[in-house]
Amino acid sequence: MSLTELADRVGVTVANLSILKTGKARAVRFSTLDALCRELNCQPGDLLAHAPGPLEVPDDEVEPA
Repeated sequence: MSLTELADRVGVTVANLSILKTGKARAVRFSTLDALCRELNCQPGDLLAHAPGPLEVPDDEVEPA
């Protein structure tokens, strides 16, 4: 299946599918993930991997200077 065909079936643009494919996406909607898994006959864990990033501290936990 081509990227164009997959993009059409999932309901995203080829550009956005390419961003997902290259790992440059910052987020993915659950509905998009669901559609990808449906079309590729796979599980979310087959498409996603955890890559630890910088620790973010919520604003309400930051001590005033």
